[in-house]
Amino acid sequence: MKWRVILEPDPQTSDWAVWCPELPGCVSAGETEQEALENICEAIALYLEPDTTDLAPGAVTCEVTVGTLRNIMMGADIPEFEWKA
Repeated sequence: MKWRVILEPDPQTSDWAVWCPELPGCVSAGETEQEALENICEAIALYLEPDTTDLAPGAVTCEVTVGTLRNIMMGADIPEFEWKA
């Protein structure tokens, strides 16, 4: 999956700040552009990692896959899902 990230140099330290606008609070940094990109990849993976949740009795957990607009326009307007027990 691809994510847009923003890299900005820090003029005082020469380090690179990086964040993902679509994931609020998902930020990182590095001494080089490459290190910053590697660090934000790890930060995004951690951000997206499921959190454990205490569920009410009878609650069901499921996962959904959201398609692109192109997939929706081609008739795949109902997201796929997989039930997890």
